[in-house]
Formats: sequence, C-alpha cells, structure tokens
Amino acid sequence: MPDIERHPLQPFLPPDARLLMLGSFPPPRKRWCFDFFYPNRSNMMWEIFGLVFFGDSQRLVDAPNKTFRLEDIKALLKARGIAIYDTACAVRRLSGNASDKDLEIVEKTDIPALLSHIPHCHDIVCTGQKSFSVLTDDYGVPVPAMGTYNEFTIDGRSMRLWRMPSSSRAYPMPLAEKAAYYRHMMHEVALL
Repeated sequence: MPDIERHPLQPFLPPDARLLMLGSFPPPRKRWCFDFFYPNRSNMMWEIFGLVFFGDSQRLVDAPNKTFRLEDIKALLKARGIAIYDTACAVRRLSGNASDKDLEIVEKTDIPALLSHIPHCHDIVCTGQKSFSVLTDDYGVPVPAMGTYNEFTIDGRSMRLWRMPSSSRAYPMPLAEKAAYYRHMMHEVALL
C-alpha cells in the first residue's frame, strides 16, 4: 500500500476573498517548479490567469527560470480576492504520477473551516473532476454544465459551485478556450 501524503501547502486565504478555487492535491514534489498551487510548469493555470487578467498568457510566467512569478501571482490573488486550496488534505498515490484518477483521498479538506476564514466568499470553483466530485458528493450539489454553476448551502451560507475545465495540459481544450471559461466566471463573480 502506498504511503499517505499530507498536503505540503497551507491554504492561501486572503481575508477579503470572494472566490475559493479548489483543486484536488499537488503533484509529486519532483514535478514542482515553485512552492505554490498549480506548481507543475506544464499546468496551464497561471497562463490562463495571465490571459484573463492581463491579456497575456506569459505575464505570470518566468520563462528564463522555467517557473512562474510567485510574488506577482500572490499579489494578483490578494488584489482580486481569490483564495486557493485543495479538496484533499491527505492522499495515497496509486501510481507515481499527478493524475487525479490515480489519487485515493484519505482525508478530505474541511471546506466549512476554510470558508470560516473568508466570510465574503459565496463562490467556489473546482478546477478538475476529482475536486468537483468531492463537493458534489459531500454537499449533494448537482453537476452543472461546463462554465456554469449550481447553488447550494454550507452551514447556512448560500454558495455557488462553478464547474471549470481542468488546467492540466492533459485536458483536451486549447488555452484560449479554457481562459474564456475562466474569464466568464470571473466576470460573473465580479472579479473582472
């Protein structure tokens, strides 16, 4: 049986956050190019954010160092009110890769506890099927169409759960199309 891995990062929770982004769990450390969420250099999340917020997919990329601009990313997230964490606190990797299908969730994240730190948040976006399934299973939220949301309640707080395309390059959708989904969601949440 593979070892249990604990989440290596603390939740990123700007106190004025109005949006909580939830992935599943970070990839193996050997795939990281920096110490933050979506750390795999091949993941498209920070390119998507570059297009959405700056009109430039490379704005948050540090190409010469094969990494991302961590301080620029954190500043953007704080300024726009975007919190980030994952739906799993502990997992077993059933293979050595970063694929969600090969993750066994051993301990789920306490979503109400995360939300208690960000009282202005009424929108959650899941960035992949594994993270989305945790929310739909635990809170009985029907699966919305891609790019849309369904409403639900956590501890008496009205929430919207958004379904977005995965930022993984393995997800078969061009960068510009993924960014269009995220741009629409950010506009609807009033972060754009």
